[in-house]
Amino acid sequence: MLHGHGDDGYRYGSKIIADFSTNVWYGGEPGGLKAYVFERWSEVNRYPEVLAESLREKIAKHHQMSVEQVLVCSGTTESIYLIAQLYSGKRTTIITPSFAEYEDACLSFDHEVNSLSWQGALELPRLKTDLVFICSPNNPTGLIFHDLQYWLKLNPQCLFVVDEAFIDFTEGAISAVTLMARFPNLLIMRSLTKTYAIPGLRLGYLLAREEVVEPLMNIKQPWTVNTLAIAAGHYIFDHFDGIQPPVSGLLDHKRTFVQELQKLECIEVLESETHFFLARTLVRNAAQLKDFLMERYGLLIRDASNFRGLTRQHFRLATQRSGDNYKMINALREWQTLYY
Repeated sequence: MLHGHGDDGYRYGSKIIADFSTNVWYGGEPGGLKAYVFERWSEVNRYPEVLAESLREKIAKHHQMSVEQVLVCSGTTESIYLIAQLYSGKRTTIITPSFAEYEDACLSFDHEVNSLSWQGALELPRLKTDLVFICSPNNPTGLIFHDLQYWLKLNPQCLFVVDEAFIDFTEGAISAVTLMARFPNLLIMRSLTKTYAIPGLRLGYLLAREEVVEPLMNIKQPWTVNTLAIAAGHYIFDHFDGIQPPVSGLLDHKRTFVQELQKLECIEVLESETHFFLARTLVRNAAQLKDFLMERYGLLIRDASNFRGLTRQHFRLATQRSGDNYKMINALREWQTLYY
C-alpha cells in the first residue's frame, strides 16, 4: 500500500491550505527539539548505534521495564514488518477497518490472514489464530478497545499486537502497558512520530516480554534508526512532561468541529474517541469529494475507501486549528449546495 496513505498532498500540483488527511499533531514538533537535533548534525558522519541502545535504555526506564523488553524501531511500520516476519506462515487475525500495513506485512510473509470486524471483536470471541493485530485508539475510526484484558485471558495462545500510536490523543484511554506484567501474550507498539510531529524522522518502539523481544531483535536489520531520530528520542524522553500536546483543548476543538459538521445533510459523522474521525459523504464518493476540496479550497482529506470494511463514501478528517476547521465546514456547505 505504498500510495494508499493519507498526507499525500505531494501528488497534487496545488498548494495545501490545511491538511485534514494526516492525524499527526498539527502544532509541530516540541520547542527546542529542532535545535537539539541540528546541534548533533556532525554525528551523521559516523554510523548510528546498531540498535539505538542508549534510547532503548531510556525508554525502558520511562516505562519502568527491563531493557530486554524494549525494541526501538524506525517507526511503527518497521515493528509491524518485524512481527510479521517472526510469525511467517502463521494464522493471523486483523481487527478491521484498520491500518492496511498489518495485512500487507502479513501477506508479505505468507500468513493465513483473517479479518474480524470491530463489532465482532467486541463480542470477545475465542480465536483459532496465532497472532492478532488491533489498533486502539483505532485508525481510522478513532475508537478505543476497552475490554482487552478479558480477551487476552480468553485467548492465551495468541500474541495480541496492540498498536497505541494514537493513545496520547485521548482522555479516557488507559494504555495496555498496565497489563503487560499480567499477560505474556501482549505486545504493544508505540509511535513517537504522531504526538511529536516528526513522521519524517521515523521513530517508534515496541514493548513485550523478553522471550518475544529477543527473537525480534535477532531478525532486525542493523542501523535502521538513524542518528538524528535517536537524538530526537532522547530529547522527547528527557523533556517528556513539558512537551505533551494540549490534548484537552484539541478535543474541545474536535467536539465543536463535529457539532458543526453534524448540521450538514450531505455527510454523516461517525463516533470517535480521539481527535480524528470517520465521515461518510451521502452524495457522490470520497475520491470526488477529495478532488473537489483540493481543487477549490486547498483542503486535503483522507479518502478512506481503501480501508477493508469501508465504502467508497468514507473519508477521515483530523481536527485542525479552529480557523481551518471552519474552512472545511464552509467548503462542505458548498459541496452540499452543489450536489445534495
